[in-house]
Amino acid sequence: MMAIESACIPLPSEVIMPLAGWMLVKAQGLSVFYVLLAGFFGGVGCTIGSLAAYAVGAKGGRPLVEKFGKYVLLSQHDLDLAEIWFAKYGDWAVFTSRLLPVVRTFISLPVGIARMNLPRFIIYTFIGSFIWSAGLAYGGYLLGEHWEGLREAMRPFDIPIILIIVALIAFWLWHRLKSRHPVR
Repeated sequence: MMAIESACIPLPSEVIMPLAGWMLVKAQGLSVFYVLLAGFFGGVGCTIGSLAAYAVGAKGGRPLVEKFGKYVLLSQHDLDLAEIWFAKYGDWAVFTSRLLPVVRTFISLPVGIARMNLPRFIIYTFIGSFIWSAGLAYGGYLLGEHWEGLREAMRPFDIPIILIIVALIAFWLWHRLKSRHPVR
């Protein structure tokens, strides 16, 4: 399920991993150590799904953007800048995005388009996903049969993150349109 969540299909990890922490660990009478094992397998699943999204970005992304990017205000220069940015900040961006709701589901596609170094992508994806998965599984372990409350506690962060993303896209569009058609 975590592989599906990381392949750009919004299946909420905030439900999957707390359930794993409760049902697969606490309800089975296993020690809290098994939360780390749940986190490990959650991290592996995320990495597998992220590799699928990365591959889509790497194989089809750049040629499609080069061919059709002008229709969404993307140029060859923009792609070159994205590659430079990911070369400089890609590790941090990939790791940090794995710890953010919503963003974590979609980051692999643009990283694939930018063709970030694959071994580093895998390492930072796994580490960030392991921390995220283990944290959610531990939350489910602590909450027991009330694990659904963890998703409710995290839900308020979804809308602000989405609004920030929409605002950044709107600012980018405004800036791009303004630079293409200067005011006289």
